[in-house]
Amino acid sequence: MSKLIIKRILIMLPLLWLIATLTFFLLRVLPGGPFDAEKNLPPEIIANLKAKYHMDRTLPEQYYIYLQRVVKGDLGISYKYLDRSVNDILASALPVSLTLGIAALFLAIIIGVPLGIVAATKKGTAIDAMCIICSTLGVSLPSFVIGALLIFVFGIWLKLLPVALWESAWHVILPAFTLASGPTAYLARLTRSSVIDALSKDWVRTAQIKGEPYLQTVINHALRNALIPIITVLGPLSAILITGSFVVETIYAIPGMGRFFITAVSNRDYDLVIGTTLIFALLLIIANTIVDILYHILDPRITISD
Repeated sequence: MSKLIIKRILIMLPLLWLIATLTFFLLRVLPGGPFDAEKNLPPEIIANLKAKYHMDRTLPEQYYIYLQRVVKGDLGISYKYLDRSVNDILASALPVSLTLGIAALFLAIIIGVPLGIVAATKKGTAIDAMCIICSTLGVSLPSFVIGALLIFVFGIWLKLLPVALWESAWHVILPAFTLASGPTAYLARLTRSSVIDALSKDWVRTAQIKGEPYLQTVINHALRNALIPIITVLGPLSAILITGSFVVETIYAIPGMGRFFITAVSNRDYDLVIGTTLIFALLLIIANTIVDILYHILDPRITISD
């Protein structure tokens, strides 16, 4: 296990460098710049701004200066949020997105997996049909529709929960359920198909023939094998939940990374775009490494390749 972690760290460093390099040059190739919107500023002011951010230098020189900063842990300065470094912005926004993403992932697992198990064990019944309908709706409806419905029902009509901002634990509930709706439905459908497939295996039927209770057979034999494809998707799914909450953060006015990322892209805030991209990539690498570790814990026979 320690060898796996060390190898992933050694792979992670050049991978992050490659991502930072590609993002750096792609942003410079795209038309427009961070100061193009400032139409009313005199050319002298624009020139001073470009000199301040080293944009008056050649592209290789800009790249070299940026790499020097990144190696020291300095992700740069925001071009739009005055007097704020990218490190400061991410330090304030990342915990918010992490809290929201982890809460949504927790809800998706504790709701989606049991729902899929119930649907699989009640295959062909009305309960199975209801589970399929609910999961289909969860996958089909976009998050902004579900968010609007939750705000109307629990915020405006019942007046039970706050509908915006990020000020207490109560403010996490509606955004977390909104963000978790799609992954919950996906996990329910995946769990259902995985459990149904596992229940058809010979060793499961053998356990049933020996007189083992059905629920015990599902838990001890079918579920353990059905969890492998579920764990497979948890890596990228967790990274998506943590980093892909752009729409949800906008709906509920949450000061997370999603809002800053969208603003940075639209404003060509180069350093902030690269910084958030690196954080997203780092979280995805960490999530996939945890999934590989869970593979080995769940079934030690599984060997993890480099």
